[in-house]
Amino acid sequence: MNGPDLSFESQSPDRRYLDTYGHGTHLAGIITGRARGADAGNYDGDTTTFLGMAPDSRIVSVKVADAHGATDVSQVIAAIDWVVQHRRDNGLNIRVLNLSYGTKSTQDPSVDPLAYAAEVAWRKGIVVVAAAGNRGYAATGSLTNPASDPWVLAVGSADTHGTTSLLDDTVSDFSSSSNWGRNFQPDRMVDLVAPGSHIISLRDAGSQIDIKHGDTGRVGDKFFRGSGTSQAAAVVSGAAALILSQRPSLKPDEVKRLLTVSATPINAQEVSQGNGELNLLAALATPNWIVLGYTQARFIDRGDGSGSLDASRGDNALEMDDVALTGERDIFGHWFNSSTMAAAEAAATSWSGTGIWNGNTWAGNSWSGNSWACTTWLGNSWSGNSWSSIDWSGNTWSGNSWSGNSWSDNDWTGNSWSGNSWSNDNWSSSGWY
Repeated sequence: MNGPDLSFESQSPDRRYLDTYGHGTHLAGIITGRARGADAGNYDGDTTTFLGMAPDSRIVSVKVADAHGATDVSQVIAAIDWVVQHRRDNGLNIRVLNLSYGTKSTQDPSVDPLAYAAEVAWRKGIVVVAAAGNRGYAATGSLTNPASDPWVLAVGSADTHGTTSLLDDTVSDFSSSSNWGRNFQPDRMVDLVAPGSHIISLRDAGSQIDIKHGDTGRVGDKFFRGSGTSQAAAVVSGAAALILSQRPSLKPDEVKRLLTVSATPINAQEVSQGNGELNLLAALATPNWIVLGYTQARFIDRGDGSGSLDASRGDNALEMDDVALTGERDIFGHWFNSSTMAAAEAAATSWSGTGIWNGNTWAGNSWSGNSWACTTWLGNSWSGNSWSSIDWSGNTWSGNSWSGNSWSDNDWTGNSWSGNSWSNDNWSSSGWY
């Protein structure tokens, strides 16, 4: 099911809503994949059919990145806000948000705008699962944002070494470890780890990842092998969906508590594995009385989102004509007042009117039927006055630049939109092999 397309490809009729990068498809398969021929609702003992963690769950796709993974933190915040405000539309009942994305924020999570958006989603009843990042154990304080926020579920990657036993499991070499906490102490570890090395899931034929890494990652015609804390986060997202299908009344704090107290310690230091490796069987068997009424508010103060949008980007900034999008501005060039936006997010009103976020007209009509209406993202919403006369330090985004054939492959293959800035780390995917 499609939510809004907030990516730069929303103006291309042949790319709108499509995963042109390939990362999201791989993760969706891990969370809720189900191959044709599977006996719906009866998977016990099925060892021949491809199945994700929660095959009967529903995916709502909110697209924020293009074929090169290019996106700005303002787009991701807008996407989280949209999920919060539309989580119950038309019976959607969104209970889990997978964020296999992270930035190298330079500020404390208690004030970071991206972390705050995730916290708001958590307080509104959504279990936010965030990938820890792929900077490795040696990089002290390497959890990416918003996994660095202690309110959400931060997930690292475990290497199962190809066996079903936990006895030989270790933490993947690339999995990020501890981070500096709110009191500037190294007290924020991952909450748990889950399988994230050499995970086979759905192939997105013709996507950027399929083209660039097909020789090493492709498994037959339908599948792809990938490694990263992205994949581990997807495993935990599926597990959370299963927990909530068993116990729909649980709150996010209680789900987090259930998954962490039932995790199994493995052969790794605590700082890299947190409470241990996901043990879904143990979680499903854990009685409710152990987690009911548990609240993180006893131990963790809430953030306020008053910090800098630019600091939230860290060193990952979009560029156009070698000019980076920096400062307290979103992709439209509009000023971002973090305190004002935080208040609107807390009230679940950051999206208003006919699709306005931070003063930008991103959409026309509101949610319609089972998908976000195509006409919502066409015409004047993305062209004309909405995109004209906007600049990032003297470089103007003109109307024509964002319409029609301007979104062809050749226009966006340069270093401005690809390269190391938008690969691996930001999307928390370590490799495709």
